[in-house]
Amino acid sequence: MSASELLNSLHSSNNRHPDVRFLLLPLPDFNMLPFGGFLDKLRLSADEEDHSQQRYCSWDIAGLEPSMITSSCGVSVAVQKTIDEIELANYDYLVVFGGRSARGSLELTGQYSHVLRKAAARGVALVSIDNACFLFAASGLLNNHSVAMHWRHVPEFRTIFPRIDIRTELLYCIDRNRISCAGGRAAIDLAVELLSRHCGRTRAQKGLADMLVDEARGQLHQLKSLDEESRINTTAGRHVGRAISLMRQLLAEQKTVDELADTLAISRRQLDRLFKDHFGKTAREYWAEMRMQHVHWRIVNSAHSLQYLADEVGIQDVSYLCKVFRKRFGLSPNQLRKQDMPGITPKL
Repeated sequence: MSASELLNSLHSSNNRHPDVRFLLLPLPDFNMLPFGGFLDKLRLSADEEDHSQQRYCSWDIAGLEPSMITSSCGVSVAVQKTIDEIELANYDYLVVFGGRSARGSLELTGQYSHVLRKAAARGVALVSIDNACFLFAASGLLNNHSVAMHWRHVPEFRTIFPRIDIRTELLYCIDRNRISCAGGRAAIDLAVELLSRHCGRTRAQKGLADMLVDEARGQLHQLKSLDEESRINTTAGRHVGRAISLMRQLLAEQKTVDELADTLAISRRQLDRLFKDHFGKTAREYWAEMRMQHVHWRIVNSAHSLQYLADEVGIQDVSYLCKVFRKRFGLSPNQLRKQDMPGITPKL
């Protein structure tokens, strides 16, 4: 090949049309980990080397207005293009990154709903990362679709949107033109999956070693960190791990430990013995502690009413919730909220 032919080839390669185009929309107070992981995976797959040239895939960071968007950790990113100045149909995916709290994302519905609806009308696949699924659901864009989400948000989401199918076993869920991801490192796994569909598996996995990631996880990957307790005893671990997983899924349900044992095809006595051996408490005591820890986390990280939080953990009597909570933590829910969120007024 002559020098001129080589230059023409390089010029043509540098001006090739990307195989897939992403529009990234971080919400105010967005979480940096999934945003940075998703974006860096795109960057590493975008060209032959590591020059961040957007050849095989392209992306733009969008916002409602030209400004800096500040993440939950205080780091800001610049809006490259405003929604009003772009043609949404030029993108294959609109990826929305959720904020620090589900409530915060939910309260943005009035500002962002028209953007999501417009993108959907243009045939753009909508991707929710972390609690952005609350915004999608409130905009009516998850009706008749399944959604994957962070396990901490499941009780709250189920309380607000009881008709939407939650896939608690998935890191990410691709349901036609609605895609959802639990957040965190799972955003990298989702990026690999989407890139592989347009650029091929080899290019999609390019750069994982640079990110110190061993391999891309499938959507059914089970988090070992969620079931650390279940690995204490190899023989009993399967039953205990499954029981803990069900407890999380059924946090708001009026289910008994006897029904849980029936689901596991073991006796209540056997289940209690396994929990006693592992944790020094019965299955019922373990489940009660899980509920109290959830309420504690939600009180510190939200302004929802106590009745609302009681519904999330299947407790109908708020006064009983307060009594159990005080016994466990040594102070009432309202005292904890004033202590940790002095400027927040509980939402009635």
